[in-house]
Amino acid sequence: MRDPYEALGISPTAAADDIKTAYRKAARQYHPDRNPDPGAADRFRHIQAAYDLLSDDAKRRDYDALRRRNLIDDPLQEATSLWASYIEKVIS
Repeated sequence: MRDPYEALGISPTAAADDIKTAYRKAARQYHPDRNPDPGAADRFRHIQAAYDLLSDDAKRRDYDALRRRNLIDDPLQEATSLWASYIEKVIS
């Protein structure tokens, strides 16, 4: 599965309301009944899986712990993530 934060287009620090809003927006855009694109159904399944994981506090906490551990194991990815967070804050 793709990173659920990427799938919903949100930051790992997003609040529950932001997660729900991003999910609803993406679900409307990629729902197979509304989007005739052949890849829409697959994208919709990824969006649904991401929301299922991130909307459950325990699952999100477990995922975030695993994600942090994996980022620490890969210094380049950790630096890239920190840089992206910094840029996001500067732009906002």
